[in-house]
Amino acid sequence: MATPTKLVVIIAFDKGEDGELIPAFEPREMQSESRAISEARQLAQRHVGVIAWSRDADPAMGDYGPPVELFRHGEVPDLD
Repeated sequence: MATPTKLVVIIAFDKGEDGELIPAFEPREMQSESRAISEARQLAQRHVGVIAWSRDADPAMGDYGPPVELFRHGEVPDLD
């Protein structure tokens, strides 16, 4: 049986020509919550929105807990 892990992710957003939010890059998995927050703070200086979140995950079982917001800056879509 696989041990559940914590998935920690950041993503930044820019605005497209039509003003809609678009991802600046694919979501990045981070090694720790503190690293995600540090990286997100740096990205916040260059993008209109940045969010970092974590969630408990058991990929082998396909189970993912609810997202826990670690850092949010600017314009970002809901985590739903």
